[in-house]
Amino acid sequence: MAKKQKKVTPERTPTKHQLSKWQRQMRIRRIVITAAVVFLVGIGIWVGLETYKDYKSDPLRQVVIEVNGVPFTMEYFVKTLDAYTAGMNSTVISYYGDYFVDMVADNIINAELVRQGAKENLRIEVTTEEIDAKLKEYELPNDSVYRDIIRYDLLQEKLNEYFGSQLPNTMEQAHAQVMLLESQEVVDEVITKVEAGGNFTALAEEFSCNSSIKGDLGWLPEELMPNTLIADAAFNLTVGEISQPIYDETAIKDVGYWLIEVTDAQNETINAQVMLLTSEVKAEQVEAELAAGGNFSALAGNYSQHESKTNGGKLDGLEPGDMGSAAFDEVAFNLTVNEVSEPVKDGSVQTTGGYWLIKVVDRGGHELEENVREELIAKHLNDWLEEWSEESTIETYLDAAKKSWAINQVLAGR
Repeated sequence: MAKKQKKVTPERTPTKHQLSKWQRQMRIRRIVITAAVVFLVGIGIWVGLETYKDYKSDPLRQVVIEVNGVPFTMEYFVKTLDAYTAGMNSTVISYYGDYFVDMVADNIINAELVRQGAKENLRIEVTTEEIDAKLKEYELPNDSVYRDIIRYDLLQEKLNEYFGSQLPNTMEQAHAQVMLLESQEVVDEVITKVEAGGNFTALAEEFSCNSSIKGDLGWLPEELMPNTLIADAAFNLTVGEISQPIYDETAIKDVGYWLIEVTDAQNETINAQVMLLTSEVKAEQVEAELAAGGNFSALAGNYSQHESKTNGGKLDGLEPGDMGSAAFDEVAFNLTVNEVSEPVKDGSVQTTGGYWLIKVVDRGGHELEENVREELIAKHLNDWLEEWSEESTIETYLDAAKKSWAINQVLAGR
């Protein structure tokens, strides 16, 4: 039996009219879809711009500090400022506002630098559990500001432990005694007294004119010596030897000598020409030049270490207390007009330039004393942080207006 043939339906070919209709429908569909996409994109851009405008117009959301790309907003800054000044009254905050603002900005920057550097360079981190425990111990709020403050404190403790672990128990050290003297003439006087049996540290107490670097320094490694001049002498002199006087033009002395000439006096106010000289000897030399006809303004410009030297030493309208020196006032407000004073010693000012005398008591390998170890740890930590800071990108956008605004925000919440 023959198989039944399957009926084949002839394939229909669209007419030109149908093709034209379909193509027109496809074009309309593409236009509609494109318009919808453009509309939605436009809506997205508009919403984004409005959000950005809102963000930019809200001071609390503005970025005020960036550390290696990590941003800190004004809101975070204000909360941190509030945390660091907690317990202080409004008067104190208002009076010391600029100081507190700068301190908090530095702390935010340093805390973030320490966090990043400790993690990336030393693999040192603080865990969430450690922060939680400290917050509970100190009964502090569990928010980002206080967590960051606690993290910073804990990281510094861990870094102190890290740098302390790098130190040996014994180091090459020198035991030195030092004094800073104002002139060669004083140096000669002190050396004469030492050679006659005078005690070096007792003489340093009497003659040294740097209150922070004088007398017995104790055992110190080279890197903790007060400056390179002292370090070079301490580690090269023969033990028991006193150095030749070493002139140091940058050395800061806690003494100066005024020469004062009053040019006019009215009631409690005077006009004057002044010079602040680095030593009594220099003051006497300049005084002699004035007596020989020297020009006060020219000599002040050449020798004075007071800021008035740029104006020839002229200071008009002075009242008692303006110079912040009782020694100055006692002489200046009792001088006869056009009379030049004798050199006036003033221990309330600072001048630069002096002569170091250094005596090496002993030198060699010596066990690190606890205070010396702590100083070394602090120095190594600071050196590490400074090096890391130089490699970092730090941006601060806190101008005077933003600082004032931040202070007012804290005060408004008190």
